[in-house]
Amino acid sequence: MILVLSIGGSVLGRDPDRIREYASRLSGLASDHTVFVVVGGGNVAREYIGVARGFDASEAFCDAIGIAVTRLNARLLIAALGDVAYPVPPETQEDALVAALSGRIVVMGGTVPGHTTDAVAAILAECAHADLLVDATSTDGIYTKDPKKHPDAVKLDEITHEHLVEIIADSRMGAGANLPLDILAAKVIERSGIPTVVVDGRDPGQVFDAACGKRVGTRVG
Repeated sequence: MILVLSIGGSVLGRDPDRIREYASRLSGLASDHTVFVVVGGGNVAREYIGVARGFDASEAFCDAIGIAVTRLNARLLIAALGDVAYPVPPETQEDALVAALSGRIVVMGGTVPGHTTDAVAAILAECAHADLLVDATSTDGIYTKDPKKHPDAVKLDEITHEHLVEIIADSRMGAGANLPLDILAAKVIERSGIPTVVVDGRDPGQVFDAACGKRVGTRVG
């Protein structure tokens, strides 16, 4: 199986124990599967970007800062994985496909301005003909609406690709939407019919469970 995992930067963080647990889980998966990982920037990226905006930096410049942080986070995970990981983060999806020929786990960050790491992971899954895309976020799945703002929000165990796009498009119309995926990632997932599972990345075991076909989080397909 070809597996692409998107780990939010805030989920992975800089906690050595969390990073070690992810490394252990990923090493276990890599013994039987081809594994790609895309790591986000999290709060550190947001802090740097906030400072840059104070200097009237352009959004493209701020994106470049965020991309640099995602690649630093990727290197932390590579360090924890050791020899089972490709030693440097590829800077494009094409480079990631070439790196995978080494037989090692490929870990990367962002690629170009305007693309979140969720979108990077979705495009990578498309390019790699992935059997599964797992999105490890700080929520336990996809809800009908933002559960932090709407107590009546309902967690969805399974939805179609089209329904995912509808939920995100509707929610994006309101300010401050809190969603596990962005619209570009959702559209890429929809157009290629990529089987996707959104899980609570604060529990690295859920990533392993999703890859093994267990019912966790929200399955999109």
